[in-house]
Amino acid sequence: MVTGGRGGRKAGRRCRTAGVVYGRPGRKRGGAGGRSVREGRRTRRPGAAAAMPFFDVQSRLGINVDKWMTIQSAPQPYKIAATCHAFEKEWIECSYGIGVTRARKECKLEYDDFMECWHRTKTLKRLQAIVNQKTKLMKEGTYTPPDHHTGKEAPRP
Repeated sequence: MVTGGRGGRKAGRRCRTAGVVYGRPGRKRGGAGGRSVREGRRTRRPGAAAAMPFFDVQSRLGINVDKWMTIQSAPQPYKIAATCHAFEKEWIECSYGIGVTRARKECKLEYDDFMECWHRTKTLKRLQAIVNQKTKLMKEGTYTPPDHHTGKEAPRP
């Protein structure tokens, strides 16, 4: 390790060919906190994009596969809370700081409520049961739907 001239802190190893500091990130020369004085933006080291061509494919293509993992309770740009904000907040507050194993057991009710709000599986099952009951009654002849449900309503002016 090479010690730098700033109070004896260790600067890390230097690669002599590229002039890149490995180890801890050091302050780049040129002022402006690692920014180029002329351009006002961060400068890349040569060959950084060629090292990992598939590193940031999602942002380059304009898609976000990991969006479902984001916290909906975070501050929203237009101040509109998410649909399941309350359920997610309860689940996060319950599971915060107790670890994954304990959170799976102790916060199962909050997580199940959040997942039901998100996916609406129970609601869809209930609506499917209603539709099935309605078709069954229509086949038996005990139920006739109103005219405005069948499209036989009188035309409006």
